[in-house]
Amino acid sequence: MQLFPVGRLYDFMGVRRWSIGASALMVLASIILIFYPGPRLGTDFKGGTEVEVAFLKTVSAGEIRSAVTHSGFSQPDVVRVDDPNRVRYLVRVQEVSTISESKRLEIEKLMCAAQDSGDCAPEGHQATEVKFSPGGDKITVRFKDEPDLGWVHSRMAAVAGVEMRAGAHNPVLQNARDHKVEILLKGKGDQLLDAMRSRIGVDRVPTEALRMEWIGPKAGAQLRDSALKAIAFAIVFVMIYIALRFDIRFAPGAVVAMVHDALSVLGLLIIMGREINLTTVAAILTIVGYSVNDTVIVFDRVRENLGRLRGASFFGLINVSISEMLGRTILSSGTVMVSLLAFFAWGTGSLKDFALALVIGVVLGTYSSIYVALPLTEWLDRKYFGGHGAMVRKGTVKKKVTAVV
Repeated sequence: MQLFPVGRLYDFMGVRRWSIGASALMVLASIILIFYPGPRLGTDFKGGTEVEVAFLKTVSAGEIRSAVTHSGFSQPDVVRVDDPNRVRYLVRVQEVSTISESKRLEIEKLMCAAQDSGDCAPEGHQATEVKFSPGGDKITVRFKDEPDLGWVHSRMAAVAGVEMRAGAHNPVLQNARDHKVEILLKGKGDQLLDAMRSRIGVDRVPTEALRMEWIGPKAGAQLRDSALKAIAFAIVFVMIYIALRFDIRFAPGAVVAMVHDALSVLGLLIIMGREINLTTVAAILTIVGYSVNDTVIVFDRVRENLGRLRGASFFGLINVSISEMLGRTILSSGTVMVSLLAFFAWGTGSLKDFALALVIGVVLGTYSSIYVALPLTEWLDRKYFGGHGAMVRKGTVKKKVTAVV
């Protein structure tokens, strides 16, 4: 039994007003959601510190949030990570590990690197270079001669508000030939973990986190702007590609379908409370590519039928083309969906979110190729190109459609 009977003509264009209306509402709702209440941006875009912890015993999100808040951090974002074997949470705060300019100058003086440094005897204690990591969790100091690590430790201990990370090898001689010393500081991630161990209990909070990440607000803003530019460039170049490969009247439909898919996926993710991060941007760019590929396949059949079905209206020709491609489109999309659903069901973390975005995108991409791109192309052909479909004798569509698989 065939999925779609040979020669069956489906009237897709008959519901174009309903589909265009539904798509317009979906896009409008997505735009509203982007501004209010707005997406839940990840650390990638808004900056901050993120710690992933596998707790030793059961703990609730409320307990974690209370412990972090009462330790002087801003309102944290606590997210449960699906894991059948462990109790895992992501804890995010807006604070990042930074060393103020005044503290940097103070440390440089204590390391005898500044011109007006005070007690710097013996001569070998003088530093020639002091570098601070962007994350504020590490200082690298280069000395003129072989350094005294005990002296370096005592100098750093005198700096108020800058705490060294506990450990037997801190500071550590990183390069004996260059007399380079590395000093590890407690970052916001370490402070988060200490706060949870102090308030929740050392029997439930481990000594080490599974993962610690941070990004500054400026870097996050740059990543956000770069992501938007990437999507915009993709849309522009796809429009040029479609216009060159097919005809200028085909390009707007493909681009509108892409924008429809990208905005709709974003709106649905906001409704579902999912985090928007670089993984989401990668998923949206993948969806844009998939949507274009699906649209190009249908456009190819329309172009073929423009020569074969002479005399058919463009309206009828599109119905014939979609009917011919419908089985192939659904089977192709279904195969992709099976793989994505497996990733969604058994994946974790970013992989699960990536798969979810693609599942939504594949459905919307298939829908928009049929119900957004082609109706708009037909309208443009009728409105501005004089209806190029109506060129030959009547009745051709019925004869031809019975011969196609």
